[in-house]
Amino acid sequence: MTKNVRVRFAPSPTGPLHIGGVRTALFNYLYAKKNNGKFILRIEDTDQNRYVEGAERYIMDALNWCGMDFDEGPGKNEKFGPYRQSERKDLYKQYADQLIGSGNAYYAFDTAEALDFHRKDHETKGKTFIYNWHNRLKLKNSLSLSAEDVKAKLDAGEDYVIRFKSPQDETLHLKDIIRGDIKIDTNILDDKVLFKSDGMPTYHLANIVDDHLMEISHVIRGEEWLPSLALHYQLYQAFGWDAPEFAHLPLILKPTGKGKLSKRDGDKMGFPVFPIEWTDPKTNEVSRGYKEDGYFPEAMVNFLAFLGWNPGTEQEIFSLEELVQAFDLKKVNKSGARFDPDKTKWFNHHYMQEQNDNILAKKFKSIIPELSEIDENYVTMVVGLIKERATFVSDFWELSHFFFTPPTAYDEKAAKKAFKEGTLELMEKLKTIILHIDDFTVTALQKDIKGWITDNEIGFGKVMMPLRLALVGALQGPDVFDIMFMIGKNETVKRIENVIKTL
Repeated sequence: MTKNVRVRFAPSPTGPLHIGGVRTALFNYLYAKKNNGKFILRIEDTDQNRYVEGAERYIMDALNWCGMDFDEGPGKNEKFGPYRQSERKDLYKQYADQLIGSGNAYYAFDTAEALDFHRKDHETKGKTFIYNWHNRLKLKNSLSLSAEDVKAKLDAGEDYVIRFKSPQDETLHLKDIIRGDIKIDTNILDDKVLFKSDGMPTYHLANIVDDHLMEISHVIRGEEWLPSLALHYQLYQAFGWDAPEFAHLPLILKPTGKGKLSKRDGDKMGFPVFPIEWTDPKTNEVSRGYKEDGYFPEAMVNFLAFLGWNPGTEQEIFSLEELVQAFDLKKVNKSGARFDPDKTKWFNHHYMQEQNDNILAKKFKSIIPELSEIDENYVTMVVGLIKERATFVSDFWELSHFFFTPPTAYDEKAAKKAFKEGTLELMEKLKTIILHIDDFTVTALQKDIKGWITDNEIGFGKVMMPLRLALVGALQGPDVFDIMFMIGKNETVKRIENVIKTL
């Protein structure tokens, strides 16, 4: 058992939380709970230009809906707070200065125009401009300028950034729990900006400082951060701090298996890519959410767990508690995980069967105005009969409308199949038998009607198909005896009379 496991989910509030982000949060949550550790939420909002109103609240609501309660975060157990980077901005300058003092970073005074000139100049020569060991002494920074010039520029208030001084001719040996050993040649690394001219840190500096101060033991994040691993390791070394363990999760791929899953894929193929609905505060554009599309949070958590992780057994259905027990970072795959919309529905169908019928009935009544006056107990009984065929609550009406309203038309193909020569006479006889059944229960209906069919050596299909058509209007639905019991004797007889009259 790992001691003092502390993991963090650190999203940027720049819009709605993609399901890739929810999967990252889930794997952090599972790892923390498996190891009796802490799951921390940190809001990385240093880029105020991209900040979107309401996004932070959305992130918290999404985590709550999924059942991932954070142990520390904004407004909760702020032991190492604040947990918003914008509220920690005064911290970071001292750490940037510390790196300059130790020779691991330097001031760079190059203007945006000068850097743009160098980039274009390299492009015309078929090269890529990288600011690092091979050209930094030719550029305008504290390594190429005299100490007096640097002081004069700083005293004059000239704009500058602070860059990390990446080493030359070294090989970094990095470890990743999922990907194993990684070797990096430092000659290909650029001198990343750590501190910007607007007085704010970049992601790289703030991230490392916060992870250290918050005593993060494991950094579990998406594959897109893998290129930053070398810099982050070097920053830990430069500060003289112990680095956490790293684990980079595989990408979630499009249903085709090619490329990263995007909102456009969801729009095109008709599925959400966000956990809950999001309304863009600037455009009022509404993006669909799994919650509003009728998915159960348990289903979403279960299918997300299988995007990149495999328990090594045949088991596919896991509660959140079972996932905690089974989860192991070493069983996370390196290769991308293909998103399968049909599999998400399969999970939801399973969790539909586990839902309380009364709760489902309340949801059903809330979305169908025709049910507002119907007794809730009756609706609950109907739900119990039809939910095994449903994936979403929105499927219920199509599967059950005949429990509430008699058919006004009959499926043409079904009518041709069910009504043959002699069928009308059989229906008249059946009606008489039903009228004489006093104990109108499922058991009594089955006994009397099946007994009559057997005693008279009638084919079951000759009676049951037209009976079903009379009750439902089509050859579908639950057991006919359940339907008859639910709608009652008078309504059953009325529907048989109507089918005789119509067909």
